[in-house]
Amino acid sequence: MNANEQLQGLRRAYINLANERLGAEAIFSTDDFFGPMQRMLNPAEPMFIPDKFDEHGKWMDGWESRRKRGGGYDYCIVRLGVSGIIKAVDLDTRDFTGNYPPNASLDACYSERAPDEQTEWKALIPRSGLQGDAHNLFDVDNTQVWNHVRLNIYPDGGIARLRVYGNVYRDWNQVDHTRMLDLVAVENGGRALACNDEHFGAMGNLIMPGKGINMGDGWETRRRREPGHDWVVLQLGHAGKLDNVIIDTAFFKGNYPDRVSMDAACLPEINQATPLPEDIPWQPLLTEHNLSADSEHRFKAELEDVAPVSHVRINIHPDGGLSRIRVFGYIHKQDCPAG
Repeated sequence: MNANEQLQGLRRAYINLANERLGAEAIFSTDDFFGPMQRMLNPAEPMFIPDKFDEHGKWMDGWESRRKRGGGYDYCIVRLGVSGIIKAVDLDTRDFTGNYPPNASLDACYSERAPDEQTEWKALIPRSGLQGDAHNLFDVDNTQVWNHVRLNIYPDGGIARLRVYGNVYRDWNQVDHTRMLDLVAVENGGRALACNDEHFGAMGNLIMPGKGINMGDGWETRRRREPGHDWVVLQLGHAGKLDNVIIDTAFFKGNYPDRVSMDAACLPEINQATPLPEDIPWQPLLTEHNLSADSEHRFKAELEDVAPVSHVRINIHPDGGLSRIRVFGYIHKQDCPAG
């Protein structure tokens, strides 16, 4: 597996816990003279503008410290957007060639307040060599839950993007079962598992926080030229009894689906690393309903009484794009049947 295939696998299997759209924030750095530390958490791909300069010098799309003339090294502390179990890290140095750090390491901690001098850090990635203008991928073998990371660069330099891939953690024992939640939201552990096509927009956008920011911030399939329909499967963060569903076609005007339907199932643990079985016992949740452009569609009375539900399949007829999907309900104590 080459680096690009490995990266695509990480993006499909895990959530970027350091995504600023999930609330991740760079809260301290020893120095960010050339590039603000928060820029490193931008979910967009880094860009290079050859003739762009600012008052500090060459503008770079990432975190960049000044040239260190004394001893020591620079570091940056990031509060993750959601607590989680870290599985892999991408230290992306794209466009940093003569100014990338030759070495880096990563530590993590769990702290309810901002880390300080008394904080105990756990090394997740030892001091390791980096390549410039490249994705530097590191696997993490640890099962603890973390909410802060500290990126150390030796001795100085620039990182375009920090991606911290992992699984969102939610202590469901502390959640009131009478409280209605968006059970498929990323922050509640929801996942986009599979779809038949995502030519124009990634399925993971469907369960991100907030409203979509433009048409590119959604899931969109190619124009279907053959019979059938497109679909996406979402896994809820916790099995639940559903109350209502929102299908949002914001920004999709000439390319929204004509109709939508939904199916539900209660399955044993299935994730992105497990291929979806072909014999999933789907039950009808929502019969075909018409959609309109650039609108929120809420379905409540139209939903079939199916419980508990751990996975939903959204079918768009015949093709098109959706901005967001919200699946509101209450956590269910009953486990899904195994096997």
